[in-house]
Amino acid sequence: MFSSDFPQENGQSGHSSSNVTLTDEAGRSLSCSIEHSLNVEGIDYLLLLPIDSPVEIVAWDEDDQADDLADATLVEDETEIDEIFSDAQAVLAEQNLILKRTAFTLTVAGELPPADEEEILSIELAEEDVELEPEQLQLLANFYHEEQEYGIYTPLDPLLFFAKHNPNGQLELLSPEEFQKVQPLLEELLFEDLD
Repeated sequence: MFSSDFPQENGQSGHSSSNVTLTDEAGRSLSCSIEHSLNVEGIDYLLLLPIDSPVEIVAWDEDDQADDLADATLVEDETEIDEIFSDAQAVLAEQNLILKRTAFTLTVAGELPPADEEEILSIELAEEDVELEPEQLQLLANFYHEEQEYGIYTPLDPLLFFAKHNPNGQLELLSPEEFQKVQPLLEELLFEDLD
């Protein structure tokens, strides 16, 4: 998955005309709209935006709760997600949001509350000696599981996926190596399209 620096209006680019489904190795699916489709050297690359809102679950370090700089850890372990999923579902259901175990990211269906500056979490991201912009997340709900505090957040910036059709005609995400190879060309074509 890739966060985007591409300009979006209200999370949509206006180019989405059809939907596709990404599937992960566990057989879970993620419905996405096609924001852009580009053919580069005979390969169709797709820029995809999940239809439902992506969410992240964060575990808070209970020793640092009173500190404004408390440690937050993104929950990415499948076993831990399995253990807390029903609690997260229940707390989001109170806001008429439906938590889904989708491919590549958890998502929620339903109308998200408006962004509140006091409920925004900034997470510093690092990637092999590259300074990345902090990711800003909007708090949707907090809950406890076995005395551990968790927060459920949705990214303020759109979460975009880059995919292509494999030889079997199925969609697959670009590998990090392939993404790095085609990224400059994709960005150039996307920016030309936005002009």
